[in-house]
Parts: sequence; C-alpha cells; structure tokens
Amino acid sequence: MKVVILAGGMGTRIEEESKSKPKPMIEIGGWPILWHIMKHYAAYGHTEFIICCGYKGHMIKEYFLDYYMRYSDVEFDLDKGTWRYIDSQIEPWTVTMVNTGLSTNTAGRVLGVRDYLGDEPFMLTYGDGVSDIDIDQLLQFHQEKKKKLTITVTRPEGRFGVVDIEDGSDRIRGFQEKRRSDQGYVNAGFMVCEPEIFDYLGDGSEMLEQGPFSRLVEAGEMAGYRLEGFWSPMDNIKDKKYLEGLWQSGKASWL
Repeated sequence: MKVVILAGGMGTRIEEESKSKPKPMIEIGGWPILWHIMKHYAAYGHTEFIICCGYKGHMIKEYFLDYYMRYSDVEFDLDKGTWRYIDSQIEPWTVTMVNTGLSTNTAGRVLGVRDYLGDEPFMLTYGDGVSDIDIDQLLQFHQEKKKKLTITVTRPEGRFGVVDIEDGSDRIRGFQEKRRSDQGYVNAGFMVCEPEIFDYLGDGSEMLEQGPFSRLVEAGEMAGYRLEGFWSPMDNIKDKKYLEGLWQSGKASWL
C-alpha cells in the first residue's frame, strides 16, 4: 500500500531549525525525521512513498537525489576520472516527490497527489511524528471497521510533573508525574484512507482536521484506532531534544 507523507509545512514552531531546512529534514540521531517515519513503514513492507512537498521542498529532493552516493561505499579512479559503487546498503524504496504548493493546507496537499494514487486505499501521515505503532494491526482494524478513514488516536505521554496544591490555600501537598490516563486523546496521524476520501476534501482550501474530518464524522465514516504505545510529535526544539535523547540512550522504540 502506498504511503503519503505530508511534508510541506513551514514548521514555524521550530523555526530555530526550520529557517534553514524543511521540518521533515530536521535530524534525529543524524537522520531526518522523515527517514525515521519511512523506515518504520518499510519495516512492515510498505516501501512506496509519496511525499507532499512545499516549503523548501527542493531540499528533500536533493537529499534523495544524493542518497545513493551518501550511503554507499564508492571507489574513485582519479587518474581515469571514473568511479563505481562497491558496496551499498540502500533501502529498496520508491519515493515520489510532488510539489503541492508553498502555503497549501493539508486537504489541498492530499488532493495534489491524487493522480499518483489510483483507485486504491492508501496510508497517510504527518512528516513530523514518530511512533512504534503496529502498522499491520492498524490495517486490520481499518479493514474490520469498513470506514472511509481511520485515524490513529493516542493519549500523549506526560512529560511534566503535576503539582498537588490544596484547594483554597497556597499549601503544596506534593508532586507526581502526569499520567497518560489524565490526558485526552489526540490525532497522532498514521491514517488509512479509502479512495472515496477525496469526496470529502472539498476544493482543498481547508485543513484536513477541520471541514473534511467534520464531514466524515457527520457521515459516520471515520474510525479511531487507539494507540497505547509510543508516539511523539516534533513540534518544537524541546520535542527534538526529547527524541534525540531517546535515540542517544538506545530507547528509540519507533525503530
């Protein structure tokens, strides 16, 4: 099944890095977060990717244009001016990159790649979030529910301690870690779409989470797959440092 990745936004909340590169190219452990996402899908056998490019999309294209050279052993004969690859560990991926506009909203980006999808179901996710989600179980859930769209929902992990303060006074009674069960569900991406989803996208001027999702809900055509495992977005520099810390400590469960 083809995997569509939304990678065209400007990433203004992490502009410390997004000023110089598109957000999906910000690195975790020396690899772009886009690569981490693709690597996870590929582990479940899904190796056909369609990247919705926008802001600084040429940098994503240049990364894959140079991918073979970057990650292969190469022998250069300087006297003859020739070279050859002598070893390669390159992933067997097919990557289609589509210009979907600089300021296009997410519904418009999905509409922009319609011609590359055919009349088949496809997967869709954001280019800035990683998870250890079981893709096989997600697909099985989607097939069982028979809806036009399945989104993955999760309760974010609590990263901040909670202060217990006595009602009506300023006395601190204690501290505790915020539990996942204390938080509401959020959209984690990792969606599965039937081709009929295009009937709900309108003219593409909206964000997916607004009009299109509302229309799908009203039609009873959206299901939510509950993820109890790991998920984290990379919205800001603190998120990046958090993910980098997990990578460095060998706790990057999304791989």
